[in-house]
Amino acid sequence: MLRRKPTRLELKLDDIEEFESVRKDLESRKKQREDAEGVAPGEEAAAAAAIALGADHKSREQIINDRIGYKPQPKAGGRAAHFGTFEF
Repeated sequence: MLRRKPTRLELKLDDIEEFESVRKDLESRKKQREDAEGVAPGEEAAAAAAIALGADHKSREQIINDRIGYKPQPKAGGRAAHFGTFEF
């Protein structure tokens, strides 16, 4: 249900110029960061893959768990874990 008419937003020339200046600034910072790291833009994916397949050789699940900060607890095995101290 609309209680008032929708507000009309107008894009002005000043807004466009400001957007372009901010975008160019961000692109220049990104380029400087890439130059400082010594990695070409096309090599970023290859470098990321090399890091992922590096010395650790973790499984995909372990990499995801590390990234999100999940540390799974080992499950207690055996019937005693399910039924307490009762034995069958």
